[in-house]
Amino acid sequence: MRTVLSVFVVMLVATAAFAPAAVAGSSATAVGTDGTSAQQDADLDCEYPIELTDATGETVTIDEPPEEIVALQPSDAQTTYAIGAEDKVVGMPISQYTDYLEVEDHATDISEDDGSSVDTEQVIDLEPDVVIAANTALYQEGLIEQLRDEAGLTVYVVDEATSIDDVYDNVAVTGQLAGECEGANDTIEEMAERLDDVEPDADESPTAYYAMGDDGTTAGPGTFNHDVLEAAGLENIAEEAGVEGWGEIDPESVVDADPDLIVYPDYQDEPPVPDAVESTTAYQNGNTVAVNDNFMNQPGPMIVETVETLAQAAEEQAAEEEDETSADGEEDTIPGFGAPVAVAAALAAVGILARRR
Repeated sequence: MRTVLSVFVVMLVATAAFAPAAVAGSSATAVGTDGTSAQQDADLDCEYPIELTDATGETVTIDEPPEEIVALQPSDAQTTYAIGAEDKVVGMPISQYTDYLEVEDHATDISEDDGSSVDTEQVIDLEPDVVIAANTALYQEGLIEQLRDEAGLTVYVVDEATSIDDVYDNVAVTGQLAGECEGANDTIEEMAERLDDVEPDADESPTAYYAMGDDGTTAGPGTFNHDVLEAAGLENIAEEAGVEGWGEIDPESVVDADPDLIVYPDYQDEPPVPDAVESTTAYQNGNTVAVNDNFMNQPGPMIVETVETLAQAAEEQAAEEEDETSADGEEDTIPGFGAPVAVAAALAAVGILARRR
């Protein structure tokens, strides 16, 4: 089992998140930063040359569809594979963070021995037409400068994703960079259709705690993880607790919220929660959901899988609570006391349940 320090988790997730910056250029299809263009229109057109402005403010020009691409981070690899550009990927990290992909034989592992850093010389030796770099690349000192300025490679650094709309944009800009606009269009449409099929009950939103570390590390508003929880019909308790972005939540806040569900990464044998949180109803009753850590924390098309998994859990939890409420109501209907007394007893039971939640 992997041991992950919470500080590392927060940095890795925050920087692995990416979305395209504003797109400019006469030959490029503009993609709105709010995801509207990519999500609703899905009509990208790969006409070259294309000029794109990346997260560093660099204007990147793609003169013609690339034949060879390096996907610098796992989320980059996920997206390039999803849009059908896997045959062009000559370099990518090959590790537990990409083991869900059917990696092509011609793809070279560009990871250092630590499994997370990029082997700069390996990337340079591959001489790719385009390097797609998630924002985490900026945390490896000098990496982008070496690739772009010293080696003369074409490098596009994408921004951090803070919502599902940003992920749509990620797919769109990756399609433009890879010369796979049709594949990007198809991927966006499929994502939108599957998310539309998720229909959370507006009246029943189970509360959830996303346990990322036993020190209380979690994801609040301003992260795509928060957006994923909400899209699945869950109410993220981190928002009420005042957590912004990735940070630590006070264990007592979790206990007070007494969430209906605890969500945690599947590489953990059990939810990584502070000791105090073990007293919550969800923990005691085993109301926990393990989600694929790669899908949950890599802002790519596979987040749809996570939304679907969580939506099913939310639906089951809501149904379970409804059954419990109905059962309690039946027990409180006392024969021989008449309808008014029975109704009063049922209302009292509901009131008690409400105070417990």
